[in-house]
Amino acid sequence: MSRQELFTGRDGARRLSEKNRSRERDLASRRLMTLGRHIEEGERMHPGATGDFSGLLSDLAIAVKLIWREVSKAGLIDILGVTDKHNASGDEVKKLDEFADETIYKAMDHGGHLCVMASEESEGLIEIPTRYPVGKYVLVYDPIDGSSNIDANASIGSIFGVFRRVTPSGPGTDADCLQPGYKQVAAGYVVYGPSTIFVYCTGKGVHGFTLDPSVGEFLLSHENVVIPKRGKIYSINEGNYLRWDDGVKNYINYLKKEDKATNRPYSSRYIGSLAADFHRNLLYGGIFMYPSDKSHPGGKLRLLYEASPLSFIVEHAGGRATDGKERILDIVPTSLHQKTPLFIGSGEDVKEAEEFIQGKRSY
Repeated sequence: MSRQELFTGRDGARRLSEKNRSRERDLASRRLMTLGRHIEEGERMHPGATGDFSGLLSDLAIAVKLIWREVSKAGLIDILGVTDKHNASGDEVKKLDEFADETIYKAMDHGGHLCVMASEESEGLIEIPTRYPVGKYVLVYDPIDGSSNIDANASIGSIFGVFRRVTPSGPGTDADCLQPGYKQVAAGYVVYGPSTIFVYCTGKGVHGFTLDPSVGEFLLSHENVVIPKRGKIYSINEGNYLRWDDGVKNYINYLKKEDKATNRPYSSRYIGSLAADFHRNLLYGGIFMYPSDKSHPGGKLRLLYEASPLSFIVEHAGGRATDGKERILDIVPTSLHQKTPLFIGSGEDVKEAEEFIQGKRSY
């Protein structure tokens, strides 16, 4: 009699062996599920699909791999440090910001999938060169999120959203980009950290793929991600505390108070890279906050390039995103670089934050 049979009996051992084999088959299947294959299988769910959308995501994945290649060599090549430029929002442009912005543009400009692009790093629209065909989609993106972390070798990211154009034909216009977030057909982000992970959503679940450098492929690692209804983490730059409204101060003070019945105090975790902070909270539960303050009365994060794509993802994962009063995905942008406050994460946590901000609760 085997050791397994000794402790479980023959029938139990047989069931355990079958369960182990099933688990091994599942793991093998997951290892073979590349990002490219996942995109193709999603396309097959739409019989009338032309392949344009799949091609768009595949081109974007190539750009991400090129950015990862440079990030992984930071400190060995001349990619660290700043340029002498400032972006449309007035932020100092890092060398890696510039490289990533140019890389995404070059990967996406010629495929015939897009009619226009818009980037946090570019003041106006990014037009498709006239020598290339234009398509029916629009790409908005933050090429490098968390630029202040670059030189310290901390986690950074990329964020993107995809819309269908609203103009009938020809080059894309402002109207194609200035759409509310709920009209996105896809959104995603990348975290460049201990490993590089590509997370995306097309409205049918949120899925994460981790880059295997040995084969150069993104492999499925996080399938159908669902954010916990409530977490135990809050992420906010508390250095701005004195500039906040009383509602935000009261909520933070509430989270710090010890109360076993409500699992408080919460733990404070803040990386300073929105994509990285959001990714952790998506998996573990919790809330990320970047409120308005006396220095930034309209908020600091960009609606198009940061808030809307991540809000699309969090809602499809079962979470919530708001500016404190209004659902982020309902906000209609009026300018390419419009900013917004952001409260995003587990549904119950975000709802609770709204109650404090709106004065319905006090500490």
